Amino acid sequence: MSEWKAFLTEEDGMGVVEVILIIVVLISLVAIFKTQIKSVVNTILQKVKTNAGKI
Repeated sequence: MSEWKAFLTEEDGMGVVEVILIIVVLISLVAIFKTQIKSVVNTILQKVKTNAGKI
């Protein structure tokens, strides 16, 4: 029974608040650098398209 109580009071690992904060930061970064990310992705896809024709 004492093991069960110890398990319930254990606070190791990430909590919900930390996970939500990480998600908010990632979404904010994507929103801020949206145009730069779009440009990089378009450039990469264009190179893939060009090089796919060579194969």
